[in-house]
Amino acid sequence: MKRKLLLVVVLAFAAIGLAACGGNTYEIALITDKGDIDDKSFNQGAWEGVVAYAEENNISHQYYKPAEATDDAYLDAISDAVDAGAEVIVTPGFLFEVPVYSAQTLYPEVTFILLDGAPHTADYGTFNTESNVASIFYAEEESGWLAGYAAVMDGMTELGFMGGMAVPAVQAFGYGFLQGAEYAAVELDVDVNAIYHYTGDFDETDTNKATAAAMYQGGTEVIFAAGGYVGKSVMSAAAEAEALVIGVDVDQRYDSETVVTSATKGLAVSVQLVLDAYYDDSFDTYGGKSTYFDATNDGVGLPTMVIGDDTADAFDRFDSFDEADYDAAFALLVNGTVDPLRTITIADTDGVATAAELVSGLSLTRVTVVSR
Repeated sequence: MKRKLLLVVVLAFAAIGLAACGGNTYEIALITDKGDIDDKSFNQGAWEGVVAYAEENNISHQYYKPAEATDDAYLDAISDAVDAGAEVIVTPGFLFEVPVYSAQTLYPEVTFILLDGAPHTADYGTFNTESNVASIFYAEEESGWLAGYAAVMDGMTELGFMGGMAVPAVQAFGYGFLQGAEYAAVELDVDVNAIYHYTGDFDETDTNKATAAAMYQGGTEVIFAAGGYVGKSVMSAAAEAEALVIGVDVDQRYDSETVVTSATKGLAVSVQLVLDAYYDDSFDTYGGKSTYFDATNDGVGLPTMVIGDDTADAFDRFDSFDEADYDAAFALLVNGTVDPLRTITIADTDGVATAAELVSGLSLTRVTVVSR
């Protein structure tokens, strides 16, 4: 009996040894938020960066999907990744701010790349980014500005914005969109109307589709869908209305013929750059602080190429706005001629601005806003 027990113990330790030697270990991990790695948005963009870097450098990698969208579930997924040998963990989205606040001290030997957020306590009372955390942000107001500018310069004067929850990144997209439309409207000497709406979620629902459909039926030509899976609802409504959509985070032209362009973040690029810094022993470039990716380092923009076809025109769904127009507009952001506002003063504690606050806060003179 003792020999049998000893054999069991030996086999158990042998199994652990095999795992530790790489049988089921993954050096780089990504934890998804509410979505999946094929969500055509934030998770996918970040995962593509992980995969590109890991495959190029022959590093094991894996993603983990939490059981639910809660702080405890995110921490459990982080724990699973650490147990599986993760040395670097990528967490895409502001929903990880509180979990990473705890994880950074629970696992001081692990490096975290937190996208679109900074670690803080649940009550926002304490913000602290340890040296093993890179807090990465994006200038959404700049890519939103480019989207609004392009739409109006292309002749669209009836615009819509459907954001998910009124969190900082989504707010910045919307504010930038209105400011870009304003800049183009002044340049062209035209008046623009904009419907501004937060859905309160990031989901594909019949309600969100109905909201988009009503906007299109009312004359809206294009809707900037800045809310994850909300975009799928908008695309469905646009297809039926033969109208247009502006995608978000990643190039969503491949999801629907209705997508004229997308306000993108350099998710994959930023992940690869921070991973490269980690493996190059220069992580202190990003660790312990927040870093913004913007137009000056190609951290935001509109798509300028079509995947798989080097000869294709990424601006072919516009009537007249072309790459030369885009390059000129992008240069305004790079050289500082245009510096869109990221935040404005609003009364609502949930972050939802009134039409009057949007007009006054963003100094809109040629864009009339209706808030729903």
